Amino acid sequence: MLLLLLDAIGGSAGKLDFQKLLFLYCEEPASSRPYDFVPYKFGAFSFTSYADRRKLIEHGLLVDDEHLWQLTDKGRCAVGLTPDIHLAGFARRYRTLRGDDLVADTYRRFPYFATRSDIAERVLKGDREALARIESARPPAHGPAVQTLGYEGHTLESYINILLRAGVTLLCDVRRNPISRKYGFAKSTLSRGCEGVGIRYEHLPELGIASAQRQHLNSQEDYDSLFEEYERTWLPKQTEALDKIRGWARGGDRIALTCYEHLPHQCHRHCVSEALEARFGKDFIANHL
Repeated sequence: MLLLLLDAIGGSAGKLDFQKLLFLYCEEPASSRPYDFVPYKFGAFSFTSYADRRKLIEHGLLVDDEHLWQLTDKGRCAVGLTPDIHLAGFARRYRTLRGDDLVADTYRRFPYFATRSDIAERVLKGDREALARIESARPPAHGPAVQTLGYEGHTLESYINILLRAGVTLLCDVRRNPISRKYGFAKSTLSRGCEGVGIRYEHLPELGIASAQRQHLNSQEDYDSLFEEYERTWLPKQTEALDKIRGWARGGDRIALTCYEHLPHQCHRHCVSEALEARFGKDFIANHL
């Protein structure tokens, strides 16, 4: 899809232009929306599209140029000769919109994605109405508390948007081993993604459960048995880690405890949340995101 879009707009585009055109295409009604986006330094941005870009460069389909998205001859051959009707129509509509005008168009139409922009004032050239809509789209600040969120079923971008909209300022990873076969959720990538949008990342592996203990969980009863053992034999020893979380909240942070599973009752993060509630009181705990 990246190759087809690039071909439709002429085979080459600056990095910022292409990212904004990709975003606008993903917002088209006819688009299958292959990418999600987060509000970033220059507006809507997809970490995943850049991961795919690196793969396309490795396969010789894109030119390895830090300033451009550009098809190689091999990339043009991979696209083929039959144009995609929707992409061709999209390219015609946006053929003259580039640079600051293109960025400003995305900011006016999708103000949430401009809420972390470093260039909004410049590209909007004093458009007070558009700037006011961006300010209104900014997620409100929330008080300190602890919430939980699993990344199952999410892209990195959809996951980060949940954190941003909930006012989370600190993501606390409670996995024993923060690795993932799903792009975006290994420790290094997740921490960079969060910190890029102003969310601090912390890892407390001592609150995790060893992977060997998580094998053969086939029913809720299996999960319940595992968590009962975790709460009885392991979690009471982790007072230092629990105190650390409390300290972050007392310092003003809104914290999200994170692990893989979507359902809290199938993840040990709910045990950590309950231990914090028992230790520090109900006012300390918010909800599961």
